[in-house]
Amino acid sequence: MTGFGIVGCGMISNFHAEALRNLPDAKLVACFDMFPASADKFAAAQGCKPYHDLNAMLADDAVDVVTICTPSGAHRDPAVAALNAGKHVLVEKPLEITLAKCDEIIAAADANGVKLGTIMPSRFSEANLTLKRAIDAGRFGRLTLGDTYVKWWRTQEYYDSGGWRGTWALDGGGAYMNQAIHNVDLLYWFMGDVAEVCGLTDTLAHERIEVEDTGTAIVRFKNGALGTLEATTSVYPGLLKKTEIHGTRGSVIVEQDDILLWDFADPLADDEDVRKRFGKGSATSGGASDPKAISSIGHQRQFEDFLAAIRENRSPSVDGHQGRKSVELILAIYESSSSGRRVSLPLAKDPARPL
Repeated sequence: MTGFGIVGCGMISNFHAEALRNLPDAKLVACFDMFPASADKFAAAQGCKPYHDLNAMLADDAVDVVTICTPSGAHRDPAVAALNAGKHVLVEKPLEITLAKCDEIIAAADANGVKLGTIMPSRFSEANLTLKRAIDAGRFGRLTLGDTYVKWWRTQEYYDSGGWRGTWALDGGGAYMNQAIHNVDLLYWFMGDVAEVCGLTDTLAHERIEVEDTGTAIVRFKNGALGTLEATTSVYPGLLKKTEIHGTRGSVIVEQDDILLWDFADPLADDEDVRKRFGKGSATSGGASDPKAISSIGHQRQFEDFLAAIRENRSPSVDGHQGRKSVELILAIYESSSSGRRVSLPLAKDPARPL
């Protein structure tokens, strides 16, 4: 039985706890929050031991894996502390909000010989896995266009509900860094690395936030394909996220966890089965208008992969380096919006944030 400890007892920690309850070989044994009352409340609800001192939790031999659920800009310190304590670590998206902090976390994992993963549950959707297998099998011919859209809605009350929300220091960005980062990760995963990006961001629908609630970006991938990436929290009532992958021999459109289009020039016998299996019928809104309206199944599958990586002594499917990629592309979009220029990747250093 692998023991898990959670750092940060806010909303997302409940999804971690729910996912762990469904794993026969894992158990939530401990939690820590900088606010002792939050740790006590979470522990009482989830049946684990609360800690009011992080180092004390990290000294607990029952804790084998630590998941980091603090605000985005506060991931580095607890992650590095846990890694230095010899614990395997899973960090909620984003890995961190700067490349320098991402690199510190990755270096700590390497130095201590432990596993590091970045939570990206969209990769574990059956529809997205089916699409990825088609790409890897070469069914699209030459990839020509990859687009992803996260047109969500967040109320003003959402941003006002937490002092860290909508700040550069702790949120690290807005619609791109907080909400659309899952689809940024998917676009990398499907299309390959990005060569350059041109982006525009703005704050159009909310007050008292420092970050963008609306953004558009055009990317050129290193394989020559082009693409677009839209991210908003300004579109009422909030739409299901969508990804479209196109090539010279096929096109696929995935909306949430449904496949709206599955069409290839060279059909296979099971194509119709794919269309039927993933036809229209998403069970949830996927957080399009309510951040609590998401499923924990993606977290559960990623935890299963992480536990397998520990047993098999391999890298988890979404390791620290993979988690860093989405942060780098988002930072490049912000740099492009701020400078008014195309930005090439990889970035040499962390860019300045837009004012």
